[in-house]
Formats: sequence, structure tokens, C-alpha cells
Amino acid sequence: MAIVLHSSPLLWTRLAAMVFSCVALSVAVHGARVLHGTGDWCIFCWAFSFGGTLLVILVELFGLQTRAPVSWKNFPITFACYAALLCLSASIIFPLYFLKGSTGQSDVRDYRIVSTVFSCLATIAYISEVSISKARPGEVAGYMATAPGLMKVCETFVACIIFVFISDPVLYDRHDALKYCMAVYCICFILSAAIILLCIGECTGCLPFSFARFLSAYALLAVALYLSAAIIWPIFNFDPKHGGTKDRPYVCSSSYGLCPWDKCMTVAVLSAVNFILYLADLIYSTRLVFVNA
Repeated sequence: MAIVLHSSPLLWTRLAAMVFSCVALSVAVHGARVLHGTGDWCIFCWAFSFGGTLLVILVELFGLQTRAPVSWKNFPITFACYAALLCLSASIIFPLYFLKGSTGQSDVRDYRIVSTVFSCLATIAYISEVSISKARPGEVAGYMATAPGLMKVCETFVACIIFVFISDPVLYDRHDALKYCMAVYCICFILSAAIILLCIGECTGCLPFSFARFLSAYALLAVALYLSAAIIWPIFNFDPKHGGTKDRPYVCSSSYGLCPWDKCMTVAVLSAVNFILYLADLIYSTRLVFVNA
């Protein structure tokens, strides 16, 4: 089997991202003394990013793109976008939990600082890979290389973070309106994930309707749903008239990590973020439909 090696900015960017994520992972496992839970998440982010990038490099190195069971126009950039978001989350969470207020051994702290620095470098490398791989105006590329495709990745990632905060402890079982918000998050996540899988599997042509028009219709529905959730969630969590708490409880300042009130606020902010993402997605998707028409 012939090895195909084409030196390019994209290849060097991937190699840099792989090395940076590997160093962050190795240093954290070796001497950072990460705890279970939050530490496991950061380890997963770096391990997933390193393993996936290694796979992408090997496939292209041995010229196996045509034999891969996925669309190679869509898979690498989709993975790079997820890896960038994962490393970004680890770069924020790891220092907050393991560096902030750390008074332990100096060598352990040094390991944690090194992991944080290389996690940030990996984030920059993956963002650079996405920037290099994304479609340019007039260029023929896969859907996931376009702005709406990359937004789908961000939308599903934000939804996953919402699920983490909303489920531990359960924050949506206090009122039917909050259960409606949870339904909105689930419906939009499932549909966005299905669109990503259809594009990676090159199954969009099997649909009995126009995929482009479906994207516009779904984006419009998601904007309406997330707008309602972005309004309802804060009202029923922070308005005293509906059983909410406007002021941050005193116990939150002395608790480790995020208290339930903090998590409710985080979900409210992330709901607004996803609403903005879906609104931009709607604008881009509608533009694609009319340009193609």
C-alpha cells in the first residue's frame, strides 16, 4: 500500500493539533493528579481529539479516503470542529477546577499549567484547521464545510452542555414550562445531529424531499422553539412570581463548583447562544436555497 504524503498547511496544522492534544493528555495523566468527574471530561476531550486526528492523518497518508465508510468531504472538518470545541471546553474547565485557588505541591501545579497551555494551543490549532478547510465563496465543497454545517456542530455541542447542566441535578421537573424547554433542547439536538449524520454518511439524496428546503424549514422551526425556550427558562427560574429566585443564594459562594442556581443561569445563557446560532443558520440556509434557485 503506497504512502501518500503531501506537505501542506492543513497537514502541518493537523500534526500540531495532534501533538498539542497528546502533550496535554500525557502531562495531565502523568502528574496533574486530576480528580474523577471533571478531570475525566478533560482527559476525554484530549484523548478523543488526539485519536481522531491520528485516524484522519493515517487515512490520508495511506490514501484510504475512497474506502472510508463516510464522506471525506464532510468528516474531517466536522471532527476538527468538534475537537476545537472539546479542547476549548477543557481549556476553560481544567484551570477553573484544578488551578483556581490551588495550594498543593508546586510540581503538581506546574503539570496542570502545562496541560492548560497545551490545551489552549490545541484549541488554536483545531480552529486553524477548520478555517483552512471551510468552503470559500464559489468553491464546491461538502455541506459540513459551509457556515450552516459548522453551525450545526456548534448547535449540537451547546445542546450537549445544556444537557449536562440541566440533568445534574434535574432542573426541569419543577414546572411544565421547564419540561417544555427540555423538550425543545432534545428535539433540536436530535434533528441537528440527524442532519450531521446524513451529511457524513452521504445519505441526503435518499430523502423524499429537497434537502436544502428541509434545512431552511428546520432552521425556522428551531429559531421559533429556541426563542420560546430562551424566554420561558429565565422566567420560571428567576422570576419570584413563578417560583424562581432572582438573587444568587449565599450558599453558592461557598459551594465547590456550580450550584443549581448557577447551572440555571448557565442554561439560560446557553439557550440564548443557541438561539443566535440557529438564527444565523436560518439566514445562511435561506440564502443558500435562493442562490441555488
